[in-house]
Amino acid sequence: MFQTLYSYFWWERLWLPENVTWADLEDRDGRVYAKASDLYITLPLAFLFLVVRHLFETYVATPLAGLLNVKEKIRLKATPNAVLEKFYAATTKHPKQADVEMLSKKSGCTVRQVERWFRRRRNQDRPSLLKKFREASWRFTFYLIAFIAGMAVIVDKPWFYDLREVWKGYPIQSMLPSQYWYYTIELSFYWSLLFSIASDVKRKDFKEQIIHHVATIILISFSWFANYIRAGTLIMALHDSSDYLLESAKMFNYAGWRNTCNNIFIVFAAVFIVTRLVILPFWIMHCTLVYPLDLYPAFFGYYFFNVMMVVLQSLHIFWAYLIIRMAQKFITGKARGGLGSDREETDNSEEEEEAAKNGPLSNGHPILNNNHRKTD
Repeated sequence: MFQTLYSYFWWERLWLPENVTWADLEDRDGRVYAKASDLYITLPLAFLFLVVRHLFETYVATPLAGLLNVKEKIRLKATPNAVLEKFYAATTKHPKQADVEMLSKKSGCTVRQVERWFRRRRNQDRPSLLKKFREASWRFTFYLIAFIAGMAVIVDKPWFYDLREVWKGYPIQSMLPSQYWYYTIELSFYWSLLFSIASDVKRKDFKEQIIHHVATIILISFSWFANYIRAGTLIMALHDSSDYLLESAKMFNYAGWRNTCNNIFIVFAAVFIVTRLVILPFWIMHCTLVYPLDLYPAFFGYYFFNVMMVVLQSLHIFWAYLIIRMAQKFITGKARGGLGSDREETDNSEEEEEAAKNGPLSNGHPILNNNHRKTD
């Protein structure tokens, strides 16, 4: 049974054009070709990336946060309450007015106290500023190094300047050592992102992020199996060209450097739009959709690769819409608190207003600074 499924999965007509077999891609005469088994190493490397990330965040990002004066805001803690906690965990974090009134009767608290409890409890679940800074620092470092390495891999290749060269001699194109390492590192990193996404800062586009990571892993893996390596290196370098700018903007946002953050974000928006909405669809996707048909009839792999490219492009359009809206706010001066949208909620009760005037609260917690930054 397993052998039958294995044979169907690696059926040559799924992966390769007509009249080409796996035997044609066996190493010979000093020429080395991509093999599926080459990518097995990416899974243990992904876990190694997680270890390196932990060390980086502990010994590099944390001291850097201190140098940039990234400070945590002391949060008021919600008083332990079994009734409210059960509703919070099992039903919703944002109760409606009818729920608030019902919880008020069950818990013995006033309506205002219930509303305040939920605000504080939601704030407790929000990731700390230091955690966000450390994550952004790690991604910034990787994306910057990956972009520089990617450009070094492709800038001296003829297909970087003439996209028709991507398919010259395909699929009998030998693999270069630089391509092997570029693929291995990129795929390992995206595996590590997928493994850690549940524990990372959860953003509003959480579902889109999962789709992006899965689509990227499938694209990288498939392009390797089908020997689409030249196109794959171009696509990976193109994506890395803007990501490090976004992460650096986040870092400066968390450090409170508003003008620097806003200026970098505008540059990021411009690079993102040019690379993802112009170069990718009108150059790279044109290259993967049109040029191969001059050499061989369309086959399953051709359709599959380009469908995955369309999935990525759809995500780019979604993110571009959000990015343009944010860039407009920066340019017009309407963006309050910097990059992102996860603003902490504040307490406005008379009790806390009085506490703000008279000093620490009676429960021992200092009053919050209500001028919280927006975060991603």
